[in-house]
Amino acid sequence: MSAKILDGKKLAESLRAEVREGVTKFGLEHGRFPGLHVILVGEDPASQIYTRNKEKAAAEVGIRGKLHVLPVDTSEAELMALLDRLNTDEEVDGILVQLPLPKQIREQRVLDAIRPEKDVDGFHPVNAGLLASGRPSLVPCTPRGSMKLIALADKRLEGARAVVVGRSNIVGKPMAQLLLAANATVTMAHSRTSNLPAVCREADVLVVAVGKAELVRGDWVKPGAVVIDVGMNRIELPSSIAGDTKKTKLVGDVAYDEVKEVASFITPVPGGVGPMTIACLLENTVIASQARGAGHNPAPPTRRGQ
Repeated sequence: MSAKILDGKKLAESLRAEVREGVTKFGLEHGRFPGLHVILVGEDPASQIYTRNKEKAAAEVGIRGKLHVLPVDTSEAELMALLDRLNTDEEVDGILVQLPLPKQIREQRVLDAIRPEKDVDGFHPVNAGLLASGRPSLVPCTPRGSMKLIALADKRLEGARAVVVGRSNIVGKPMAQLLLAANATVTMAHSRTSNLPAVCREADVLVVAVGKAELVRGDWVKPGAVVIDVGMNRIELPSSIAGDTKKTKLVGDVAYDEVKEVASFITPVPGGVGPMTIACLLENTVIASQARGAGHNPAPPTRRGQ
């Protein structure tokens, strides 16, 4: 029997409806709508698509804001000056800097410069520290969305064995923290893990976020496992399928056709984690606006550079 599909698109629509209600309530209470500002530096095609999708999604739920498109030769000082303005603007509740950044800009310095209470990506060290210590914070959007998809599978996490493949600050590490908070027993694996297939086969819940197309095969997965595929990779189709012209398709980090025959639930690519990431960004913006509107912050303030 094939795995049931965890439809991220459908779940995201439901979450967006909840966010829309939160936006309306905030507007009635505060006389303005939550503000989200997204910054794009350069002309990376994928980043352009991501930022347009975020801008459109925000507008659809009533979140106000702006997409700041800066040239590829923008200096670090110019970007930091923009962040300073947005940090002190009371109409701005959320700030997001689209990654990657051009080589002349230090990524970590930029992320550290965003005030933690406006860090709707959840990447600031203050928010990461709060998550690690089990305190309320703005949680990175992809892990947040992945947890909602696991909940959709109605998987009991307490006592379950979870394996996270990938150790990035954006997905792998916060994902492990969220699973730990749900009382799962968590193993973090990565490119240098010895006998990775055997480690994956131990998982009741397997989350894969390594950025390598179709790395996890069907025989890597424990029968009945819940599989969350965070990867999004564009591969070229063989000439026998594509014909004379080059064609590509999006695939995940999991060999979907193989794994769906073993797992109990699986996320598709596209249509799984991706839509939930954007929906959780909108949710984080409302959380940030509500916290600021109530006179407290989801994360304590800090000075730039600390």
